[in-house]
Amino acid sequence: MNRPLPPLAMFEDIESPRFVPSPELEAWVRASIISETGQLHNPDHEHLEHAHLAFLWAGIENSRAGRSIIGQCEHEPPGAMMGKWAKGRAHQQLEEWFGAPPDFLITLDADYCVNCTDNEFCALVEHELYHAAQAVDGFGSPKFSKATGLPMFAIRGHDVEEFVGVVRRYGPSREVQALIDAAAQQPEVAPIRIAQACGTCQLRAA
Repeated sequence: MNRPLPPLAMFEDIESPRFVPSPELEAWVRASIISETGQLHNPDHEHLEHAHLAFLWAGIENSRAGRSIIGQCEHEPPGAMMGKWAKGRAHQQLEEWFGAPPDFLITLDADYCVNCTDNEFCALVEHELYHAAQAVDGFGSPKFSKATGLPMFAIRGHDVEEFVGVVRRYGPSREVQALIDAAAQQPEVAPIRIAQACGTCQLRAA
């Protein structure tokens, strides 16, 4: 199954919508990453099997604190901080795009995604999927809905957030050490498996 790409009209037509929903990307993620038979299957995302996932290509640059933002995962958007009318407008837009507000809305920078490698694309998509977490209780156990028995959801923060200078001067924390240990291992997903799932440049080089 080929890696989905943003529609060319987003780059060629100034009148094209700046945000374009991508059911093709959702289908690719489910078939390649969430499904047990997927080329890139990751059991860490099994709680998303029954989640309502929605994907958007964004044709507008985004940045925060001087850093480009190329992906974003939101849980039950729009947020509670919106006013009633703004929230209503946003809900209506989501319903028009996806039928109903999704459990998670993942927005990806279209320009980045059309130019990045297969490895970079897969890493970006999985980064956002890792934010789409199953909620846990006070003891760290996964939470399930009493009404449906299905997982309850929440946004998960990054495993590690630290300054290079602190690690250089004082050594790694337990979380940073876990990242160092993971980086020292061979990647679980070999380039050929990524190529088979994405079907673009790496397949030609394999």
